[in-house]
Amino acid sequence: MKGGLPNGVMLNAYPDSLGGDLAATVRMLQRPELADVFSLFYVLPTVFNSDLDRGFSIIDYDLNDELVTADDLAALDQLGVELKFDLVLNHLSVGSPQFQDMLARGDESEFADFFIDWNRFWEGEGELHDDGYVVPSPHHLEKLFMRKPGLPILRVRFPDGSDRFYWNTFYQQVDVVDGERTYLGQMDLNAESEQVWEFYRDTVAKVRDFGATILRLDAFAYLHKAVGERNFFNRPGTWDYLARLRTIADEHGLTLLPEIHAEYGAKLHLELSEQGYPVYDFFLPGLVIDAIDSGNNRNLLRWIGELLEHEIATVNMLGCHDGIPVLDLRGGGDADGLLPDAEIEAIIERLLERGGRVKNLYGPDGTKISYYQVNATFFSALGESENRLRLARAIQLFVPGTPQVWYLDLFAGANDDEAADRGGPGGHKEINRTNLTAADIEAGLTRAVVLDQLEMMRLRNTSDAFDGRLEVLATEPHRLALRWTNGATHATLDADLAAETFTITHVSGGSQTVYDYG
Repeated sequence: MKGGLPNGVMLNAYPDSLGGDLAATVRMLQRPELADVFSLFYVLPTVFNSDLDRGFSIIDYDLNDELVTADDLAALDQLGVELKFDLVLNHLSVGSPQFQDMLARGDESEFADFFIDWNRFWEGEGELHDDGYVVPSPHHLEKLFMRKPGLPILRVRFPDGSDRFYWNTFYQQVDVVDGERTYLGQMDLNAESEQVWEFYRDTVAKVRDFGATILRLDAFAYLHKAVGERNFFNRPGTWDYLARLRTIADEHGLTLLPEIHAEYGAKLHLELSEQGYPVYDFFLPGLVIDAIDSGNNRNLLRWIGELLEHEIATVNMLGCHDGIPVLDLRGGGDADGLLPDAEIEAIIERLLERGGRVKNLYGPDGTKISYYQVNATFFSALGESENRLRLARAIQLFVPGTPQVWYLDLFAGANDDEAADRGGPGGHKEINRTNLTAADIEAGLTRAVVLDQLEMMRLRNTSDAFDGRLEVLATEPHRLALRWTNGATHATLDADLAAETFTITHVSGGSQTVYDYG
């Protein structure tokens, strides 16, 4: 496979997800039940100093000393666990030193060009609104891909009393109390500035010193912006930026993992792979739900066949810190999707009936243009069936790719409706981010559904078979049979999708072990 990804099993969690801080997570990984289960750990960005969006609004890339210490990272290294961190390319928090300096010094700030002045960017390309910001011409607006209703701008008061407007793709808010302004937001970075690239270089070096071997590029497809082009994966600008970033990463021995949500029909996953990048397999979660709900292997096998045919290196998953992707399965234009739109809509309806919540995308006028993802734990998305969760995990572990395991799915966590409700209009993601206490972990490690997953993951993490070749065995449509072979070692999954039962057979050193999850 292309991409340079390690082949072990990857834990995915916030530093406070499992026991309150990273030290507690280390203690969990040191337990005998977790021995040899994980060789990678994707630690979400509250590992750094941040103030919004559960870590993705980064203030700076220093360690968050309330949750993480250098000793914790050293302990993970002693366990043989490699680290994956985020580089949030598109934006920084308004709490960042760069923004705060600009807020205090205005045009005299050394960071005056670090962020994107909206009116300067669109100068001559639209009409001035009564409130002082440029509304881009309709032929520009129709190309903008929005994450929130309305224009993505933040009004910023400069020291001279003037108001400036800055590009904020993801979040923007200003509060005025007794004439004092406070800001919340994620300021889009001006990647036309060499100062921003110096910041990237310094950050890559810093996280490598923390022990990173994989760097996830969050929101990279929004980074390159040009008048007359889309603000999402425009070409060739996005490729040029990726090439610059890869040069920096190569200098530090890091593998880049670009994160992108796009419709299957756009074929961006193929473009990334052909350029030598590994890709996130955002297609697998929906396809696994489809295969188990329908008891049919057809759609899942089509995707596995494409992974093998094009030698696509992936990180795959079931649940994650975000939602369950659905937009990704679509076609678009004349292109086929991995599922027809009617079947995708049916999946969404089932997930909503099981307690999920929908996240949508919007046009510049605030109207919904597309569904995006369903927020739910994967266990709840499967109807909170332990047999289904075991089967889903087995499928994930046998499908090509580096398997990434969301901590809450490992512990068969159900939807946290109270947390989602407390979060208000933007709280939908909290349904799948419940922090587990030490007592929760103790109780979880007595449950068969947890121990069975650990057993399967340990086999996936340690068997040489998964360094070999995958063969898709012929079966009836309601069955799924996958075999990994490396010399005399092989591992075979034989699943009955309709009955929701399966066996795993492992042969190594002349001996055979059969794991029966009937």
